[in-house]
Amino acid sequence: MGDELVRVNGREPTDVIEYQQLVDGEHVTLEVLRAGDETARTVTIDKEPGQPLGLSIDSAVFDRIRTCDNHCSFCFIYQLPKGMRRSLYVKDDDFRLSFLYGNFTTLTRFTEFDLERVVEERLSPLFVSIHTTNPTLRAEMLRNPRGATSLRWLHELLDHGIEVHGQVVVCPGVNDGVELERTLEDVITAYPDLASLALVPVGVSDFSLEETMRPHRRDEARHVVELAQRFDELSRTVLGRSLVFASDEFYLVAGLAPPRAAALATLDLAENGIGMVAAFRDSFERHRAMPRLGSGFFQSVDGAPAWGYRAQRTTLSDPVAGDGVVVLTGEYAAPLLRELLDEHGFDEVDVVPVANAYFGGNIKVAGLLTGRDLAEALARVDPAATCLIPDVCLNEGRFLDGTTLEDLGRPVTCVRTTGHDLRMTLESLRAPHDALVGS
Repeated sequence: MGDELVRVNGREPTDVIEYQQLVDGEHVTLEVLRAGDETARTVTIDKEPGQPLGLSIDSAVFDRIRTCDNHCSFCFIYQLPKGMRRSLYVKDDDFRLSFLYGNFTTLTRFTEFDLERVVEERLSPLFVSIHTTNPTLRAEMLRNPRGATSLRWLHELLDHGIEVHGQVVVCPGVNDGVELERTLEDVITAYPDLASLALVPVGVSDFSLEETMRPHRRDEARHVVELAQRFDELSRTVLGRSLVFASDEFYLVAGLAPPRAAALATLDLAENGIGMVAAFRDSFERHRAMPRLGSGFFQSVDGAPAWGYRAQRTTLSDPVAGDGVVVLTGEYAAPLLRELLDEHGFDEVDVVPVANAYFGGNIKVAGLLTGRDLAEALARVDPAATCLIPDVCLNEGRFLDGTTLEDLGRPVTCVRTTGHDLRMTLESLRAPHDALVGS
């Protein structure tokens, strides 16, 4: 316990990717520095190729996270209130975290050496923030002159067969309208090998100091959806596949129903907000497992594992049946969940939308709910009811405001944020009642 791994096969790995490659063989030599010792000890391990060593690695990056030197006007990190835990204020622009956790990188700190490593080690897929293909506007949005030229790396990645998913954070009055049309045209013509392009709305909290940043109006969101649909149809005609997608959040802001699973080319983009509602509904209806959904922010915050996807959110426990069931969730998800439950005979379950007073603005996703807002909503719920909350708003048992489940003022049950898990939980809570009625 507490030993430091210095070298593997004579090399100092800089991250868990390199470590995993070094320990993959059948003969592994470790140099380990034991607590209190000044000289490292050498240990040789013989094992089957590919067999893990069983070591516990506490970080994905061993040298230093490559921080972001952009100062994007729309960056959510700049919109956080003071007093949150320090790790939440770290901006990364590290291609390794893009590969490991799905974080988006602008490529403004990408180098020839990085390209060589990505191509040689096939670090794919990667996730790239495009925002606009107008070089001048991109440099202005990123507040970094390298923003005008860094998309050249996107060409290189695609030319070398690396799978890349792109994203455009659409900011009204900045990179929407004519500029967004130009970006979509450029993507189809200049980056046809891009795996996907997601259009997502800018998140604006009450703590934003940017005068140019504001939430989308309904008509603006509707226009973005229409553009996405038009250019996706064009991509299917020209490229033979879907490429451009508007996030579910854009549909909700526009007052439109998010597309169902049958209308989507894939449900694999739910993590990026594309088809998230459809994937949840499909999982609920078909009793099918699905990847747990994220918040769209803080992909690899405190305790993120060296491999796998994010940190453990919290310790889950079986719910205890009470007098009624209440599901608490974000304002965007609440009406959709109500509709889904009614369609499948769970009309006795109450759904409570929780307003995000902590961040304010247009922040209405479940993944950014905080403990204090949940506690306030819970105070208005029948004390005898069984209360369910999605685990997506937790990270290592803590909410973004630093509070824990114990701070909510009453027992709650965390449910994995998938349709299948919610349905299984609701059916398990029905079972005792059904048994009682049957007797």
